[in-house]
Amino acid sequence: MSGHLVTRRDLADAALAVVVGALVLTTAAYDADTTAVDYALIALGSAALAFYRPAPLAVLAVATATGVAYVLHAHPGLLAAVPVLAAVHTASRVGHRGWAAAASGIYLAAHVATGPTTGEVVEKAALFTGWFLCAVVTGLADRNWQAYLRQTEQRALEAERTREEAALRRAGEERLRIARELHDSLTHSISIVKLQAGVAVHLARKRGEEVPPALLAIQEAGGEAMRELRATLGVLRTDEPTGTPAQLVDRARAAGLAVELTVNGDERPLQATLERAAYRIVQEALTNAARHAGPAKVQVQLDYGEHELTIQVDDEGAADPACPPKPGTGLTGMRERVTALGGTLHTGPRAEGGFSVRAELPLEAAG
Repeated sequence: MSGHLVTRRDLADAALAVVVGALVLTTAAYDADTTAVDYALIALGSAALAFYRPAPLAVLAVATATGVAYVLHAHPGLLAAVPVLAAVHTASRVGHRGWAAAASGIYLAAHVATGPTTGEVVEKAALFTGWFLCAVVTGLADRNWQAYLRQTEQRALEAERTREEAALRRAGEERLRIARELHDSLTHSISIVKLQAGVAVHLARKRGEEVPPALLAIQEAGGEAMRELRATLGVLRTDEPTGTPAQLVDRARAAGLAVELTVNGDERPLQATLERAAYRIVQEALTNAARHAGPAKVQVQLDYGEHELTIQVDDEGAADPACPPKPGTGLTGMRERVTALGGTLHTGPRAEGGFSVRAELPLEAAG
């Protein structure tokens, strides 16, 4: 639907105009000499105040013109100046100090011209000068206060951003330290174990002896441990994804996993945090399927909605709803990623057999 959308601020501005108009009109009603022209001038000057935000100078001009005309025509009391005072204040508030002062002078001159005696002229001039000076000063003070609030908010946002950057930097440094410690303490030991097992297997085969199954298991476990350690060190050294979910599916297929990818909706680039989370979720789900589902088929589905990205990975493994597995480090980390983005995660055995991972990530949370 097109057109102007009425906001609470618009309603507040309209309420201000109504209150000012009601006050001046009520005062004018007690004057027996008030005519229809006077009522029209009051109504027009007061109604203009409802538009002081988008057009402060226009409102100042209308309020001053109608106020001067009302003063010259009806010689009203002091409350007739309220619409002009409000217009002067709002014009000064947005920085139009010169125009506000000029309008104050014009209205003051009109009142001085209608004073019947010198004493009354001096009294009105002093009173109105004080009023309009207060209107200008309070407008300037309000403007400075708003500027101060904006600067304070910007400084707070900058401080928050700086804290987040410092926290990310410290987290990155800690990951690198852990990676170095793991590399120094474990890589060498596992390499020695794997190497010795390999030499023992080679010598046994060279002598024509039967290789003990335990020795073969040690050699295979050493190689698997080295691969897992390298993968862990890679994750610690960088938290950035090394590809896309489609590439993960291709790698899983190359490794012998029967996996298919389905993409629904308008596939589009995602912000870094959301793209990273999607990659890690698919990676962890495929890793679990390869470890626990065996040769079962795996279906990866990405649904790009208008407001959220849904990731679902289902396998046809042996998981049983009656015996749900205990969540490990991988599923716990996956849940933490999804929760940090304000999303929801559902994991567990399927009723028809196998295991399911479903993550719903709001797109706006990635900012």
